[in-house]
Amino acid sequence: MSGFIDSIRNIFKIEELRNRLLFTLGLLVVVRIGAHITLPGIDASLLAEAQKNQASNTLFGLYDLFVGGAFQNAAIFALGIMPYISASIIIQLLGAVFPYFQKLQKEGEDGRKKINQLTRIGTIPVAALQAWGVSVQLASRNVGGISVISPEISSWMFTFSTVIILTAGTVFMMWLGEQITERGIGNGISLIIFIGIIDRFPYAIFDEYQIVSSGARNILIEIIYIAALLFIIAGVIAVTVATRKIPVQYAKRVIGRKVFGGVTQYIPMKVNSAGVMPLIFAQSIMFIPSTFLSFFPNSEFMQGISRYFDYTSWTYSIVYALLIIFFTYFYTAIAFNPKDVSDNMKKQGGFIPGVRPGKPTSDYIDNILTKITLPGAIFLAIIAILPTFLMNLGVTTGLASFFGGTSLLIIVGVALDTLQQIESHLLMRHYDGFMKSGRLKARR
Repeated sequence: MSGFIDSIRNIFKIEELRNRLLFTLGLLVVVRIGAHITLPGIDASLLAEAQKNQASNTLFGLYDLFVGGAFQNAAIFALGIMPYISASIIIQLLGAVFPYFQKLQKEGEDGRKKINQLTRIGTIPVAALQAWGVSVQLASRNVGGISVISPEISSWMFTFSTVIILTAGTVFMMWLGEQITERGIGNGISLIIFIGIIDRFPYAIFDEYQIVSSGARNILIEIIYIAALLFIIAGVIAVTVATRKIPVQYAKRVIGRKVFGGVTQYIPMKVNSAGVMPLIFAQSIMFIPSTFLSFFPNSEFMQGISRYFDYTSWTYSIVYALLIIFFTYFYTAIAFNPKDVSDNMKKQGGFIPGVRPGKPTSDYIDNILTKITLPGAIFLAIIAILPTFLMNLGVTTGLASFFGGTSLLIIVGVALDTLQQIESHLLMRHYDGFMKSGRLKARR
């Protein structure tokens, strides 16, 4: 414990790290403030009353978890950063189909900047479409026949202003995320989602406390639930940091045909090389049907279809799990290219013992990566759909969503990655970091 406190003190001894950390915290505070500013034309008291009658176990309830309650508050940041992520998915998928985008992905830093610019531009129409759906959904809400929209504003003016404000809010959050990434600590986009999920934690605990205190659930059952959730957390951390190392032999000196002074290094290959991105990507895809169906709040046929995409339905769970497995392989292929690793090893005079350099080495690494990625992808999928099982066992929606699914994986992944960046700053200044031993250290 004393070592952890010393590491905290060391953070504030380093001026650059301290400024980066305070800058990140300041922008995250701005994000949370925006999640509580209601859209103009909305009666906040009527909206709060209408929310009591809305089921929290729907996909919109999960969306509200990712944006930290901003969707439920009909706030200016109600869309969160999800439109940006959806645009990013579209651009990356286009890279697997169109040569132009494939070329950009291979152009290094210049190509990355162009792709980022295209993603920013693509965010605007995606956000505008989702904002339009939100305006239609808000217009359909009422309490005792009284609409939550103020009668002083016309329907077309409300729709127009809502689309403009929500789209601008998403673009502003996108800019905040990029500023955090460049001038702060951690990945800004991931941290915005992270802070929104963390904001829901006190509400989930309070709901669970009310159930236990009212006598609706036995305290022993509650302890069993908590123990099971802690076991899940341990499993999530284990799969996040687990690695397999491939030995690579490098020659120091060559005389004739004999190699002297060879040195062995290792290629660390994580079970989950893609991190939390498959979850975020898959979840963004799953929000698309609900966004489309939100345009038809009064259609019984469309609402019947929406039940198949309900957060607790088996159809949703199966499709979501398959998408996670697909995006795990897809993002791993982007983040770790076996051919590039093989070429770099060949240029530096390295080889894997028992494997010929060149294509055989590339195939060998690809084979190992495919095998270790599969259990990681399946584990991510199981944890992501776990809330469906927990809610059927009686766990409240808030607690099940927070501890048993996508949100938990995002929290662990983002926290470890951010901690790793802080660790790097501390080690560069010859300070002891947070991760002195164990598997957490291997993430460096």
